[in-house]
Amino acid sequence: MARKSAGRFVAAAFLAACLYALSTPCSKVLLGNVAPNMMAALLYLGAGAGMAVLTGARAVARRATSEEIPLERADAPYVVAMVLLDVAAPILLMAGLAHAAPENVALLNNFEIVATAVIAFAAFRERVAPRTWAGIAVITASCALLSLEGAGALSFSSGSLLVLGACLCWGVENNCTSRLSEKDPAQVVVVKGFGSGAGALAVALLAGDALPALPDAAAALLLGFVAYGLSIFFYVYAQRGLGAARTSAYYAVNPFIGAALSLALFQTVPGPMFLTALALMALGAWLVTPRAE
Repeated sequence: MARKSAGRFVAAAFLAACLYALSTPCSKVLLGNVAPNMMAALLYLGAGAGMAVLTGARAVARRATSEEIPLERADAPYVVAMVLLDVAAPILLMAGLAHAAPENVALLNNFEIVATAVIAFAAFRERVAPRTWAGIAVITASCALLSLEGAGALSFSSGSLLVLGACLCWGVENNCTSRLSEKDPAQVVVVKGFGSGAGALAVALLAGDALPALPDAAAALLLGFVAYGLSIFFYVYAQRGLGAARTSAYYAVNPFIGAALSLALFQTVPGPMFLTALALMALGAWLVTPRAE
């Protein structure tokens, strides 16, 4: 029974990863017509609005109150931290994506595993196995390769550094969200979506970003619901049974799916440095993924 229950949480983590993998290549396309700050706002607003509609429809269909535990006043510090970090992270990610290759950005997203595991260990005393530490070192080396300006360069790409900054924010945010994993995941997504989306929208308007055309806005909102809203829902649910560090480790498949989609969509031929980083990232992802007990 315990193995079957654990399998459900693992499946939720993998599903969350697959859904989020859509965000990088699709966002890169939309950034041609939507400013980065505005894109970040629409993604989270789409997540919040979509999940609110879905939750309402489910409640009407079931005609019964939810058995999930709602958020409480004691959760406020984690909720506030989660929202603020989710304002900063997507803005940094979209800014980085605007100046970096989408396949590189997809792989760099695995740095979120490093940030999440290190913070889980340092701040919340979650156990991190020696095998996981080895994987973290390999992933960090891969991220360093992907962040270089070019072959033989000794300087780092500004776009890649912005993406790594986003991953650091999400690493802290993952640990805050983990403290809410016993609460209603749909409510967490709605609060996260509307709170972070409103914050990012304020930043976008203050920066002078124009509102996008209706088709582009609708596409960004739909992408936000699928790649952020549903992904976050399953991610929070997975944390309930796996914890922040282990959920993030299973989530490691997402960058490879995102990179494959980006290479196919933009018809990019990967160079030697990318292939080397890809091999290192695959090794690191294998090392951080917990083995079956």
